[in-house]
Order: sequence, then C-alpha cells, then structure tokens
Amino acid sequence: MRDTDAAFDAFVVTRAPALLRYGYVLSGNPHDAADLAQEALARLGTAWSRVQRKGDPEGYVRTTMARLHISWWRRRRRESLVGEVPERGYADPGLDEVEVDPGLWRALADLPARQRAVLVLRYYELHTDEEIATLLGISRSTVRGYAFRALETLRASWQDRSRSTAGGAR
Repeated sequence: MRDTDAAFDAFVVTRAPALLRYGYVLSGNPHDAADLAQEALARLGTAWSRVQRKGDPEGYVRTTMARLHISWWRRRRRESLVGEVPERGYADPGLDEVEVDPGLWRALADLPARQRAVLVLRYYELHTDEEIATLLGISRSTVRGYAFRALETLRASWQDRSRSTAGGAR
C-alpha cells in the first residue's frame, strides 16, 4: 500500500461521519447524504494527490458535495413525475400575449446583441447554457451573466412601461 493510499484511507475514516452530517444538512435525507458523501469521496480518490498537495481535502469534498446536491436538485426539479400521462398539454395563456406584444420585441431589440442572442437562444429556441456557450463561443458563466443582465433590463423596461400605461389611464 502506498503512502497516498494510507493517507486517503485515514482521511475517509476520520472525516466520513462529519461529511455524512454535512450531506444530511444539505439534503435532509440520510440516504441522499450517504450518496453525496460517497460520490464526493470517490471523486476525491481520483484527485487525491492533487488535492492533498493543495492542503484542503475536506474543503474539496464539501464543495463537491454542495455542487452535486445542487446538480441533483436541479435535475429533480425539472422532472415532473405523474401517475398518469395527461391527455392534453399545458398551454400558458400569458405566453400567447407575450408572443404578439410588440413592446416586448422592441425592448428585446434594444438589448445589446449578445444579451439578446442569449435570451432568444435560451427562451425562444430552448437551448441549454452549454449549447448557447458553444454556439456563441463564450463560457457558460458568461451566458448566465448575459442572461441575468438582459432579464434585469427587460424587467426594468417592463416596469417603466407598466407605470406609464397606468399613469396614462388615470
């Protein structure tokens, strides 16, 4: 057995109970906590020599557990399991209104080109952040930043428009 294997084993034995508690705090479920800890420790095992050199293996595992939990939570949130498949789809009545509202399209046209492209690709073409990043040649975090700023701008212009419409109706 190599020294790194012994060091990794010692880390797992000493820190596993604390990591399980951390996983429980994250997930609220002992089974999910065990899955989080196990997956994070498996990932630590493959990166042990690199992480050990940096000197904070517990920080690495806790960060990994938090990111895994967020990823699992997002995946579950998107899923909508039902006992029976609905016979007809859901239609959002507000969507038809937005589709034909010229004010929205004008506000969208006023956005900077990249922000507009991100919103159109995300909400109109239904692409993921990863796909948008590839299409535009930017990082996923830049995609999220552009989307955030663009939505803030649209919300502000929508609120201004609502105020002016309400003020004119008096």
